[in-house]
Amino acid sequence: MTYCVAMRLDAGLVFLGDSRTNAGVDQISTFRKMTVFENPGERLLVLLTSGNLALTQAVTQILSERVGPEHSSVWTAMTMVEAVRIIGAAVREVHDRDAKALSEFGVEFNAKFIFGGQIKGEGMRLFHVYSAGNFIEATQENLYFQIGEAKYGKPIIDRVIQPETPLDEAAKCALISMDSTLKSNISVGLPLDLLVYEADALRVTKFVHIDGANQYMNMIRDTWGSRLKQVFAEIPDPTWLDSYVAPGVPRLQTNSAQPVRAPLPTFVDAEPASAMQLVAGQSKRSNAG
Repeated sequence: MTYCVAMRLDAGLVFLGDSRTNAGVDQISTFRKMTVFENPGERLLVLLTSGNLALTQAVTQILSERVGPEHSSVWTAMTMVEAVRIIGAAVREVHDRDAKALSEFGVEFNAKFIFGGQIKGEGMRLFHVYSAGNFIEATQENLYFQIGEAKYGKPIIDRVIQPETPLDEAAKCALISMDSTLKSNISVGLPLDLLVYEADALRVTKFVHIDGANQYMNMIRDTWGSRLKQVFAEIPDPTWLDSYVAPGVPRLQTNSAQPVRAPLPTFVDAEPASAMQLVAGQSKRSNAG
């Protein structure tokens, strides 16, 4: 499996991907999921992949090798939309070639991509390409895309990322999102590729390959875990109607309520209320009076 995330911000783009693939707990391999198409001063395009490794590699190979005047290519596309359509066409070509054979072996055609960057003459754009070759684009309301094991790292991004978020803060957020995924899912693993693109640079501006010895990533793991425990401990425990609550502390239960109960079957003998339950009930009624 994998986890990749990309963000489109006012100041630039952030791309992050892991490198683990697995076909069971004893068949774990490392394959990098990020491919960069860079012509400095003219275009900087980044592709992140998730899904069946053979399929995503086949698509990436088509994009990398099919060049020249006789081919439509991400290297010569005039706009980002034209480039992402070329990616979609490559996905459909691989589907036409391999999907039927895969289905005969009970294997689903699963290949998803995040594609983004900038071509000279237009602004930065970011797309999510699906297994059918269709795609959607990031907007001011939806600033990021995830592929792979997305659920673990989503909450921190939703709470932090805004269009005006600085690139270094966004990179930190992406790494915390990745750390949450690494913590909760064994199918995602180091090393990581992190690329931060500054708007209008039209070249790679910041890139790091992160392995298990990376000091900053280890600091995030230790600090984020300990601070979460600290914040958790600082939040008051839930309080009930019969609990003492200090002034200013919010109460969980403010009204008496009952759960939805299934009807008691006629063949089941109802247990008489215990003496303790009767005393508690009488106490509540007297307090209410």
